Amino acid sequence: MAEFSDPADAGSDVPSTAVEQARAAAVETAGSPDLVGEHLGATPEAPSAVPVGEDLGEVVTHSFASRLPGYVGWYWAVTLARVPGEDQVTVDEVVLLPGEQALLAPAWVPWHERLRPGDLSVGDVLPSTEDDPRLVPGYTTDDDSADDPEGSVVASEVGLGRERVMSREGREETAARWSAGEFGPRSAMARQAPGPCGTCGFFLPLAGSLRHGFGACGNVYSPADGRVVTVDYGCGAHSQATLAADDTTEVVRSARYDTGTFDVLSD
Repeated sequence: MAEFSDPADAGSDVPSTAVEQARAAAVETAGSPDLVGEHLGATPEAPSAVPVGEDLGEVVTHSFASRLPGYVGWYWAVTLARVPGEDQVTVDEVVLLPGEQALLAPAWVPWHERLRPGDLSVGDVLPSTEDDPRLVPGYTTDDDSADDPEGSVVASEVGLGRERVMSREGREETAARWSAGEFGPRSAMARQAPGPCGTCGFFLPLAGSLRHGFGACGNVYSPADGRVVTVDYGCGAHSQATLAADDTTEVVRSARYDTGTFDVLSD
């Protein structure tokens, strides 16, 4: 940006009064005078720390309304500076900034944080992170699926164990999600069931610490077939479900119409 002085604005507050110089700088950056609106004001920029006895000059930022299409509520900010003892004003910076009423894009969120259940499709890969709190090294005793923790360590050392397993935090998060889901105790199906899954012959308990709370359903006629269900979930396909006969129901053993006789029709 070229430097030039404005004799009409000479004085101790040169940067504050050099509105036209600031506007010219904004127009040069915008590319057209039609894209720079009215002057909104000037704000002095105070340095964070000034050595005692030193004059660092003046720095002022002028604001102009933006008429750039698609930037409603934005403004042009032009920063001017003057060296102590000089009348010449220098344009330091010209930027387009959002105002209080500006429309801004939402904050950027990493892809792995935006991902929601059901978003993963065929061919997609979700890389796991080293700091995932749901996982811990497989050689730790947190692997509650192993009955013998020492045996788990040996298996990992010889390459037979899993590199990472679910942590306690991961298991608790999973249990809470499953309990609150479609196959938990608070679902409409469970509230109308004749009995809980924990007493059903088709219930297949999980291993480890989740064994006492969850299992898989193996009943082909159940809506939960092949799904993880809570022990207190239930459905109408319970293995012990029976239909009680209603003694008050009238059983009709004869025809509603008498077909044993016939009428003779004559002329």
